Amino acid sequence: MRVQLPDGTVRTVEAEGIPVEQVLGLLGVNPVEVIVTRNGTVVPEDAMAEREDELRLIRISHGG
Repeated sequence: MRVQLPDGTVRTVEAEGIPVEQVLGLLGVNPVEVIVTRNGTVVPEDAMAEREDELRLIRISHGG
């Protein structure tokens, strides 16, 4: 699957039928720091990602 990281770089993950949370772990991304879209739709960490999916990781900004 194609994964766009928050800094704009793109990585390819060769896996199929795994939870988004596991994809984040493979990439060393803390799930608390990002929102994940799969093919343009926001998905929870327990959503399954397939080989043909495109994931985009959007960094969450904290502030006050």
